[in-house]
Amino acid sequence: MTQPAKKKNKVIPIILGVLILIGAFFGITEYNYYSKHVDTDDAQIDGDISPVIARVSGYVKDINFEENSKVNQDQVLVTLDDSDYKIKLEQAQAGQVGANAGVSVSQAQIVATSANTATAKANIEAARVKLDLAKKDFDRYENLVKDGSITRQAFDQAKAQKETAQASYDAAVDQYHAAVKQVGTTQSQLSVSNSGVTQRQADVDFAKLQLSYTQIKAPTTGTVGKKSVQKGQLVQAGQSLFSIVNDNSIYVTANFKETQLEKIHSGQKVKIDVDAYPDQDIEGEVYNFSPITGAKGSLLPPDNATGNFVKVIQRVPVKIKIVNKDKAVLEKLRPGMSVKVSVAI
Repeated sequence: MTQPAKKKNKVIPIILGVLILIGAFFGITEYNYYSKHVDTDDAQIDGDISPVIARVSGYVKDINFEENSKVNQDQVLVTLDDSDYKIKLEQAQAGQVGANAGVSVSQAQIVATSANTATAKANIEAARVKLDLAKKDFDRYENLVKDGSITRQAFDQAKAQKETAQASYDAAVDQYHAAVKQVGTTQSQLSVSNSGVTQRQADVDFAKLQLSYTQIKAPTTGTVGKKSVQKGQLVQAGQSLFSIVNDNSIYVTANFKETQLEKIHSGQKVKIDVDAYPDQDIEGEVYNFSPITGAKGSLLPPDNATGNFVKVIQRVPVKIKIVNKDKAVLEKLRPGMSVKVSVAI
């Protein structure tokens, strides 16, 4: 008796067919996506972080902010004890007053010596007139004494008058030169006094500048972080007190492989997925490229000329601007957050 043929099991071929279709659909989808996009998860939120540094030394008198709070540009955040700097300013101002007094004295001396010079010059003119008359009398008497019209005694008297007038004229000339020399000396003293005034003014300006540094202001509008200062603390010039993250400086730094850069250029649209907020739609735009790789800019850059060489694909930092206008979304982002970026090529 003939046994009936067994029916073929059609379930397995159907399952295999479905899996092949799913795999083909997934493969085609992935191919289409990666042929039009370049992705990397080696990326993070970045921003401009301004360190606030003390420019003078002093004890902290007041702190006018709380950590992680919003501050405005030029807002006074920390006040240092300014007693020492006020005293230095008063000393500089006192020195300035003394220098100004010295200038006034020198100016008064110039006026006096100038008056003496004018007087000496007038005396020269008067002595010259007397000398001219005495010379004329001497010449006339000299002729008369030869003719015997006058006595020798009268001639000697005229000669003495001429010599006296000559001596008076020479003395007046010497007095004038001395007065002119005195004016030059006084002008030099005035120049020195003016230099002293300029120096004292510079001292006053510097003291005012140092005093202004006792009020530490916010260099930009943003959020304060990394606070490392307390009331009563002695801070030194150059010491970092805290940092401010600029509100308008948030961007993304994506480290693409060097083999991915061929198809990336400035202006391309970017989709940004923040790990902390996966449901937020954030858009960006490729802005520029770092001039060096990340490894080359590290503290200890590799030197491929030493030891054994193993080729490693390098990564290049790419700056991506965030173009979202939603302020609420941007306020959530913090420098250092991990993100994934996808560049539409």
